[in-house]
Amino acid sequence: MSTIELIAAVIFAIALLHTFSVKFFERLAHRSPRHAGLFHLLGEIEVVFGFWAFVLIGFMALVEGSQQAIDYAESRQYAEPLFVFVIMVVAASRPVLEAIQALVEGLARLAPLRTAVARVWMCLAVVPLIGSLITEPAAMTLAALMLAPLVFRAGMPEWLKYGALGVLFVNVSVGGTLTSFAAPPVLMVAATWNWDSAHMASQFGWKAAIAVVINATAVTALLSRHLTEPERPAADAEDSRIPPLVSAIHLVVLSLVVTFAHHPVIFLGVFMLFLGFTQAYARHQSPLILKEALLVGFFLAGLVVLGGMQQWWLQPIVSSLEPTALFFGALGLTAITDNAALTYLGSLIAGMSEQAKYMLVAGAVAGGGLTVIANAPNPAGVTLLKQGFEDQSIGAGGLLLGALLPTVVAAVMFLV
Repeated sequence: MSTIELIAAVIFAIALLHTFSVKFFERLAHRSPRHAGLFHLLGEIEVVFGFWAFVLIGFMALVEGSQQAIDYAESRQYAEPLFVFVIMVVAASRPVLEAIQALVEGLARLAPLRTAVARVWMCLAVVPLIGSLITEPAAMTLAALMLAPLVFRAGMPEWLKYGALGVLFVNVSVGGTLTSFAAPPVLMVAATWNWDSAHMASQFGWKAAIAVVINATAVTALLSRHLTEPERPAADAEDSRIPPLVSAIHLVVLSLVVTFAHHPVIFLGVFMLFLGFTQAYARHQSPLILKEALLVGFFLAGLVVLGGMQQWWLQPIVSSLEPTALFFGALGLTAITDNAALTYLGSLIAGMSEQAKYMLVAGAVAGGGLTVIANAPNPAGVTLLKQGFEDQSIGAGGLLLGALLPTVVAAVMFLV
C-alpha cells in the first residue's frame, strides 16, 4: 500500500458518505440562499464521484507530481461512461421511446388488467429483460422515462416510489444476464472465462427472469391502488406523426451503438451522425437529454478514476473467500463499488473454480440495485426519476431500503 493508495481509499470512503448525504446538502441549499448554488451542486448525486475524482487527481499531483497524475487519469478506460452517455441520448429520443411505448401499450391492452397496472408491470419486468438485447443502460433509460408519469409523480406515497425504484434497479441489474454482452459485470469476465450467451441463459438467465417477474409482480400489486389510467392522447396531427423511415433510422442507430459498445471511436462517430440527423429532422424530435446523460457520464468517469486505486484492498478480499462466502461478499462489496469493477478484479485471479466464478458474478449482479454506484445504469435512473421525489433528490438510505427485498429474491434465485 502506497501513500497515494491510502489517500485514494480515504477519498473513496468520503465519496461514499457523500452519496448518502445529498439530501443534507439540498436542505442546506434551502437554509442558506447565499450559497444555495454550491450546496445544490454538492447535492447532485451525479456530481459526487466526478468531484472527488478531481480531488484525488489534485492530491496525486501534490504527492507524486503533476505528470504522474495526468498519466494516471489518461490510463483509465472511459469506454463505459462514454457508451452510457450515448445510449441514454439515443434510447430517450422520441422515435425510439414511442416505438417501445407502442410495444408496451399493445401488450398491456392484451393483459387481463387495467391498462395502467399492466404498463407498470411491463416496465418493471419486460423492459429489464429486453435489456439483455439492447443493454442495461438503454433498458434503464426507457423504463425510467415510461414509469416517471405513472409512478414517480405527485400523489404517490414516497415509500412506494422507493420500493418501485429498488425493484427497477435490481431487475435491470439481473435482467441483463440472459446474454453475455448486455450487463457490464458479465461483460468484464465473458471473454476471459469463455462464457457465451448460451452459458449465461442456462446458468443465470432463467433464474434472473423468475426473480424479475416476482419482484415486478409484488411491487405492482402494492402500486395498483394508486395508479390511475393514462389519458388517451388526442389524435396526432399529420405533421407530428413520426414517419416510419425516421423511426427505423433511430432504431438502426441504437443497434449500431449496442453492437460497437466497446469501440468508442465507432459509436461516437455514429452518435455524431445521429446528432446531425436529429437537427435535420427536428420536427420529429423532442429535446435530447444531453445534460442528463452528460451528468451520468461524469458520475461514471469519476467512479472509474476513484475505483482504479482500490484494487490493493478489494482483490485480496475477493481472492480469499470460499464460493458461498464469495457470493455474500460480492453482494455486500457491490454496494460500495461498481459491480463491473468487482468482477473485473475477479477475472484477474488465476485458478478460480467454476463455482467460485459463478458465485462472484451472481453476487455482483444480485446486489446491483442496492446503491447508485452498484451498477452502471443506476445513475441514469436517478437522473431521470429524481424530479418525482421530495426535494427532487433520491436518498441513498431510501434506495437501500427499497432494494433490500428485491435483492433477497434475486439472491435466493441465484443460490438455487
